[in-house]
Amino acid sequence: MRFAGFADAWEQRKLSDLTERVTRKNKNNESSRPLTISAQDGLIDQNDFFDKQIASRDISGYFLVKNGEFAYNKSYSNGYPWGAIKRLDKYDMGVLSTLYIIFRPTNVSSQFLVSYYDTTRWYKEVAKNAAEGARNHGLLNIAPTDFFSTVLLIPNSIEEQQKIGSFFKQLDDTITLHQRKLEKLQELKKGYLQKMFC
Repeated sequence: MRFAGFADAWEQRKLSDLTERVTRKNKNNESSRPLTISAQDGLIDQNDFFDKQIASRDISGYFLVKNGEFAYNKSYSNGYPWGAIKRLDKYDMGVLSTLYIIFRPTNVSSQFLVSYYDTTRWYKEVAKNAAEGARNHGLLNIAPTDFFSTVLLIPNSIEEQQKIGSFFKQLDDTITLHQRKLEKLQELKKGYLQKMFC
């Protein structure tokens, strides 16, 4: 399915041609926010997600992730057999364990990448590049060099990438809006039930 005005064939590109690996450490303790990747909520503060901090007390050896950068969590979670790749949107910065692979887009629309990694299309490439005996304590055995060798099928035109990214972002925003409305209605119902049958 294509947007009108775009007819060029999509091309195969290595992730290393489109992004740059980030290995910046939190050595000056610039951030004290330990993050985790939730397949549903994206990169989120561990304290909010687990109601406690899982990270060690000294987080100076952790990676410092900045807003707009992506992180790959190589561990399996329900419905996400090859892990999850999410962009940091909620905070200016945070820290992640060095088990994660961090990268920033350089030659690709960031919003397009968000949509791309919401699909299962990238699983096959990760599976191909993961070493035999693919799991170690639930972690996928894939080296950063192999991860950056994965091939993505993307539009050649940055305009088409942006259009696709914007389309899915709009859908996500609409879903979030309706979820909030739904939660408010459920609270309202609960309140009325208590008052009606007290």
